[in-house]
Amino acid sequence: MLLRMSSLFVRTLREDPADAEVPSHRLLVRAGYIRRAAPGVYTWLPLGLRVLAKVEQVVREEMAAIGAQEVHFPALLPKEPYEATGRWEEYGPNLFRLKDRKEADYLLAPTHEEMFTLLVKDLYSSYKDLPLALYQIQTKYRDEARPRAGLLRGREFVMKDAYSFDVDDAGLDASYALQREAYQRIFTRLGLEFVVVAATSGAMGGSRSEEFLMPTPIGEDTFVRSAGGYAANVEAVTTPVPDPLPYEDAPAAHVEDTPDTPTIDSLVALANERFSRVDRPWTAADTLKNVVVALGHPDGTREVVVVGVPGDREVDLKRLEAAVAPATVEAAGDADFARHPELVKGYIGPGVLGRENTGREDAVRYLLDPRVVPGTRWITGADVEGRHVFDLVAGRDFVADGTVEAAEVRAGDPAPDGSGPLELARGIEIGHIFALGRKYADALGLQVLNENGKAVTVTMGSYGVGISRAVAALAETHHDDAGLAWPAQVAPVHVHVVATGKDPAVFEAAQTLATTLDARGVEVLYDDRPKVSPGVKFADADLLGAPVIVIVGRGLAEGVVEVRRRSGVPGQPDAEQVPVADASRHVEELVRGLLA
Repeated sequence: MLLRMSSLFVRTLREDPADAEVPSHRLLVRAGYIRRAAPGVYTWLPLGLRVLAKVEQVVREEMAAIGAQEVHFPALLPKEPYEATGRWEEYGPNLFRLKDRKEADYLLAPTHEEMFTLLVKDLYSSYKDLPLALYQIQTKYRDEARPRAGLLRGREFVMKDAYSFDVDDAGLDASYALQREAYQRIFTRLGLEFVVVAATSGAMGGSRSEEFLMPTPIGEDTFVRSAGGYAANVEAVTTPVPDPLPYEDAPAAHVEDTPDTPTIDSLVALANERFSRVDRPWTAADTLKNVVVALGHPDGTREVVVVGVPGDREVDLKRLEAAVAPATVEAAGDADFARHPELVKGYIGPGVLGRENTGREDAVRYLLDPRVVPGTRWITGADVEGRHVFDLVAGRDFVADGTVEAAEVRAGDPAPDGSGPLELARGIEIGHIFALGRKYADALGLQVLNENGKAVTVTMGSYGVGISRAVAALAETHHDDAGLAWPAQVAPVHVHVVATGKDPAVFEAAQTLATTLDARGVEVLYDDRPKVSPGVKFADADLLGAPVIVIVGRGLAEGVVEVRRRSGVPGQPDAEQVPVADASRHVEELVRGLLA
């Protein structure tokens, strides 16, 4: 159906919205694709819905190609299934919880593993029914503490979630591979650059997880990659563990006065000035920094934990949170220190930490970076203000309650698989796949009879694509200073016909061209507004971002129209003059070529 600017429900804006932080947010609002309804919640307008529907169509086609079948669940769900899997508590404050008039507990679903599991349990009971793949495209809800960046981090979002059901692990591996390949085709068809990286499973659970990230400087996810092919979300990077060192000849630990050393740098400077070592100077990497954090557990309890890392590194709270999931992490506050007076700020050492070091069951839990192996020598706090202990040897003088991957990952660190140094980049998560295993099937009793008539627990996979996030990701990578520049596969229309001036002949020619293209299956938006200046029409056309713009104006007197490719690449307008008689055929061929 031919769209007309004179009647289309759209209002473009010349100024950026005040809360817009990234290009996709700014341009999607200015171009009239979305409107803010509440923090992190957006209304989709006609042009935005057209783009969203095209993304969904690509996803549906690729899901159908691997035999996945579409279903649709409600977003409002009862508490009980999520309570059975533990996620009613594990999701913490991110879960929208509510009660009905009878005081029964419900939630707005952030994801639907439990419901898919119960549906299959209700209908299938034999290994002959498997393998099975189901999916839905559904609105999800998460109570983000700080919604930002428009559609990239909202409280309400559209997601495709698919689930595989297999009788054994070999079946899960095959289903996982099918979905992984389908995702690669989806993002390629959408025109999105992507990197597949190893990831953590978090509250979802499972034995294996990978993210599909679109590299961009504005991305919230940090990932690493090596020249040798290793790639991982920074939360999933593991530290190569050094070999233990002999410490039989290491000097005894000794406590020294270290006044006026509030920073690692000042401590190292004093150590080299007053307590120099014979083999080399002390460095920040020789100090053991003990960072106090508070874990918020799903049951509401708060636990103070100390994380020890080499002093030349910071604790990455996102990495730590991934390691201790489903607990949340924040820096310890004054109230936490008040409950643990043994923790002397700036001078905390292992002597007051951990059950084995202190002999106390109620001691603050102590977790160490994997680099702190037996035999390594450290300078660290002596648990007394103004004093540090030197030559404290791991394994001889102290131990930990466990290790944790919490230290920051830096460019140049070795890849865990030995494939070379790591480089850091940022990206937007556009897809995530999980080998769930039997977590949800065990919790909810999903079993089938195998070929021997024995009941076996089904093994599952979960596979998500951020549909609305993909729209934002496309806007992030397909725009210029003038506006959006959609790939033809997802553009709201293929062609934007602009009639300029006041000559009735211009509008007649533009109308004829628009209706001819529409009849040939080309999607057209016709700017037929009679009293709008050419400058405003050109600005709107660039802002809205159709891949082909046809201008019918002054050139009509010479029998030509101007055809522009909206490439989104500065300095590449790709404009050409085309005879009016050839315009419809030329534009149609151009569009077909873009869609091929």
